[in-house]
Amino acid sequence: MAGYTSLAFRLCVRQNGGLGLATTDLVNARSILEGRRRAAELSETCPEDRPIAIQLYGHVIAEMTEAARRMVDQGATLIDINMGCPVRKVVRSGGGSRLMCEAEAATRLVAAIVLAVEPVPVTVKMRLGWDAQSLTAPQLAAAFESVGAAAVIIHGRTRAQGFSGTVNRDGIRAVVEAVRSIPVIGNGDIRTLADADRMFRETGCAAVSIGRGILANPFFPRQLDRWARTGDPGPDPSFAERLDMMRRHFHGLLLRRGEFYACLQFRKTLKWYAHFTRMPKPLYLELINLSQASVFDEVLARVEAAGPTAPLPGHADPRIPVPAGPIDKW
Repeated sequence: MAGYTSLAFRLCVRQNGGLGLATTDLVNARSILEGRRRAAELSETCPEDRPIAIQLYGHVIAEMTEAARRMVDQGATLIDINMGCPVRKVVRSGGGSRLMCEAEAATRLVAAIVLAVEPVPVTVKMRLGWDAQSLTAPQLAAAFESVGAAAVIIHGRTRAQGFSGTVNRDGIRAVVEAVRSIPVIGNGDIRTLADADRMFRETGCAAVSIGRGILANPFFPRQLDRWARTGDPGPDPSFAERLDMMRRHFHGLLLRRGEFYACLQFRKTLKWYAHFTRMPKPLYLELINLSQASVFDEVLARVEAAGPTAPLPGHADPRIPVPAGPIDKW
């Protein structure tokens, strides 16, 4: 979700209904301490954006604890430590998945942050391990629980896998069985209600965490919440609701980032919206070069008038693009 889970997007998904805890983009702790503009944007929140986990990465205890304190002062409901990101620049700096290779150092880091921000909960997001020969998540989860972590979120792949292959639910179950009482949250390949159901049944996890599945369908939390309560996901969002989501998202970016950055950031999400709305391709091509807010409103009005070019995808549509290529090149 790096580059996507902005405050503007999170608020729109919350307005759609059903969303519980949301998480910011991962934020470099040192960048927070240095007062970098990008770090401030990534960690931005507001009273309507609650409950919110602010996700930090880094490996230097002094930097991580001070950044965590600042994020609590900024309104974080909880602090989430990223030990799952496989991207080279994060791993090379000693953060993300690299921490899973340093069990003692990772446990000291978690313990220090728990102490620094208590009583605010501290969670850890991680993968099953660095590779298939080092599935360290169960042992790490137990160690983190022993020093006060409130929960762990497990992506059911190793760092070496990136997003290739399929999620290993047996691996997530091993983490569930390794801890005493803290919640284990399952993550990975949750694209449909059936995927969520399978994650719960096969892992015994306490909750699910969804990333790209919400980019593909920003109404997924609403459907999942209703399904969990009643067994019925309810109707799929209408064409008008989908366009309204686009409109709210863009104007939320415009309000917080200004015209240039709003257009730039919105273009990143356009392929997801094009699939979700089945907008005519010529209008998609106009939006992919978006540089003015007035153009967005004018083109969206024409998308609305034209209607979808094919049946709208529902909550069972599993097509979600993932990063490709050698992971060390990401």
